Amino acid sequence: QVQLVEFGGGFVQAGGSLRLSCTASGRTFSSYVMGWFRQAPGKEREFVSALSRSGSGTRYAESVKGRFTISRDNAKNTVSLQMNSLKPEDTAVYYCAAGAALSGATRNYDYWGKGIQVTVSS
Repeated sequence: QVQLVEFGGGFVQAGGSLRLSCTASGRTFSSYVMGWFRQAPGKEREFVSALSRSGSGTRYAESVKGRFTISRDNAKNTVSLQMNSLKPEDTAVYYCAAGAALSGATRNYDYWGKGIQVTVSS
């Protein structure tokens, strides 16, 4: 089993920045596409961003393009999400996920972190 742990969440004012990171157990990190999803109170879980195994391919939700940047360091078994120009609507629990395809669908991801809270105040 792959275990994922997110860290770096917290509180920030609108327009500010946060950096989320996720570390994975095991030695097979580079075998997985990595993604970030989020779930706001009362809403369904939605796709945020994903990164290919090599780190050369990226995908972003339209709502975060130009503001968020995903990256990975396979040597450290880590994927990160740099979030700039944050908006109140970015408030959610953010989940790290590992899967087999560069996809925005939750069904394509096999392993999930427990999530971390990001709160953006207006």
